[in-house]
Amino acid sequence: MDYDKTEIAKTYKQGRDHGPEFVRQWMDLVAAHVDAPKVRRVLDLGCGTGRFTEGLATRLNATVVGLDPSRKMLAEACRDLKHERVFYACGSAEDLPVHDDSIDVIFISMAFHHFVDPHGVAKQCTRVLRKGGRLCLRTATRENIGRYPYVPYFPASVGVLEQRLPSLRFQSEVFEAASLRVVFSGMIMQQIAPDYHAYAEKLATKSDSVLVTLKDQDFEEGLARVRAEKRPGPIVEPIDFVVFEK
Repeated sequence: MDYDKTEIAKTYKQGRDHGPEFVRQWMDLVAAHVDAPKVRRVLDLGCGTGRFTEGLATRLNATVVGLDPSRKMLAEACRDLKHERVFYACGSAEDLPVHDDSIDVIFISMAFHHFVDPHGVAKQCTRVLRKGGRLCLRTATRENIGRYPYVPYFPASVGVLEQRLPSLRFQSEVFEAASLRVVFSGMIMQQIAPDYHAYAEKLATKSDSVLVTLKDQDFEEGLARVRAEKRPGPIVEPIDFVVFEK
């Protein structure tokens, strides 16, 4: 998806901000799978509005470059930039504007399914990673479609997800084909809302690249179903996390 042809950037932070504990969960997970004291340079590839970028800089005490092809998303990231060791740049994952062997950690969050040439991206990642460097992939997968919490309320989303999301096996094999080896693979459960009322408000922002493609009627009917949900929270969802080493 070309985010610059949508208005998602305006509401992305509102819809995807799940609080400091959410960021801490993921930063602790990344730190547990890299040699944190030796990390100096991090590439947040497909950083979007930078929801993890400053967290990476703080948790790893490193300089972080957030790279994204969307100027609208980067404008939102720069608007709230506070960390002196965070820098944002516009660029393509298929042609990284980064020197060879210069990056200690690459962090990719929910971006794999947007890559035009996944194998090309993997080769670029291998090129810029130093020997022993690690790539942390936080990703959505076809295997989990039925477990994503909004799917039962938006049945039209299933076809879109099946078309867009590659399998976990494929994603892993793409990086392995580029000479990166898997050192960890697991499913992480993350809380994205305390209850269904709060979840509905997040969904209403249309900050999800799948839901925004639905017909207006399908979206409004699904949102009404979420708002009518009487079950207690919290709302959690599975995210696959894979760590590779060069």
